[in-house]
Amino acid sequence: MTYRDAEQYLLGTINETVSRRHPQRLERMAAFLQRLGNPHRAYPTIHVGGTSGKGSTATMIATVLSASGQRVGLHTKPHLSSMTERARIDGVAISQERFAELLEAMLPPIEATAREEGRPSYYETLLALAFLDFANERVDVAVIEVGVGGTLDGTNLLAPEISVITNVGLDHTDILGNTIEEIAHDKAGIAKAGVTLVSAATGTARAVIAQACAQAGAPFVGMSDVATIEACPSEPYAQRCIVRTSERAYELALPVLGRFQQRNAATAIVALERLPAALRPTDDAIERGMSHLVIAGRMEFFPSFPSIVFDIAHNPDKAASLASALAETFPQRRLTFVIAIAATKDVDGILRPFLALPASFTFTSFETPGRTAERPQRLANVAARAGVAARVIGEPLEALAVARRQAEPSTIVVVTGSTFLVGVLRDWWLAHVAETRRP
Repeated sequence: MTYRDAEQYLLGTINETVSRRHPQRLERMAAFLQRLGNPHRAYPTIHVGGTSGKGSTATMIATVLSASGQRVGLHTKPHLSSMTERARIDGVAISQERFAELLEAMLPPIEATAREEGRPSYYETLLALAFLDFANERVDVAVIEVGVGGTLDGTNLLAPEISVITNVGLDHTDILGNTIEEIAHDKAGIAKAGVTLVSAATGTARAVIAQACAQAGAPFVGMSDVATIEACPSEPYAQRCIVRTSERAYELALPVLGRFQQRNAATAIVALERLPAALRPTDDAIERGMSHLVIAGRMEFFPSFPSIVFDIAHNPDKAASLASALAETFPQRRLTFVIAIAATKDVDGILRPFLALPASFTFTSFETPGRTAERPQRLANVAARAGVAARVIGEPLEALAVARRQAEPSTIVVVTGSTFLVGVLRDWWLAHVAETRRP
């Protein structure tokens, strides 16, 4: 099997069945992993869920643990450029050759599972492949991001050292519920007896999570109860802050943009402080690891003329955070957005915070197997109802080219709304434009 063969096979399995009406999904994943030898039990794990920030927080935790000298596996989703990004060790994605070899070896267990419990989905197969790779490579610890929700997610078979829920917002309402309380309850399904759960959730979501932890026998730690964040003067296009916990003050230099990343860093630190002694990084490793962060596609800034930001803000919570971060980071600069949104997403909720900014808009589309983009004209109609004029250009590269061509040199081009759009245009940018990168 070549990597191309592996890609085509997996794209044919995009048949997600997660639903409150399909509780057998975890049973299927458990049977699948058992046939693979339960690779997820071969190393300690850290389980990270939430609506927004879970990928960044998981990456922060993994980067710090790598800085402490440990061999660290990291599984996050979605990927931007390649399926190989789903299985990274010390920041390096699995090779295409090894990816194909592992998937080929997994085919008999996949077929056996398909006959007895139903075929493992695209997500389940990629998750299992990451588990298997980490076991084969003998990682010291793995940081695993929840896919969707928590209760029925394939990652909920882990017995982690610590659990994290970053926050709770309205996303995947067709799967998780229509209210913050319902979604928080689903995410809190990762709580396990005796395993501390750290959360930065606020309001009713926090209350729901704390109650679920009490019922599960999981010690609950609210990030804001034990940590404070003090912003410090920073260089342009980076940020400094002091995170004070009950144990010490950490002086962080974060090479990422967006005030929300300070909150993610504080959440990561609170979780890291509560790891068992054998895994806990030194204070120096925490500060050093945070200073070397690379988080692709999360308010990722490239200086040029015009400059560009890539961010996979694909739900209302992420969009609000991005809009706030753009206003804070570039207060005197005009913005021009290139946006595509998946048809299953809350279009109005995602666009609302962007349309409030002093910006121009180009709406576009994307093509990827198993996913459908919302019609760009519908996005333009939403903007029109808010009194904002916009261009509609269906081809993504053309949309980016027009946005760049019509932007002033000081304008910031923002590509967002869909992971698929960001992945395609970011790849093109890196191959054809980017020569330098300022974090």
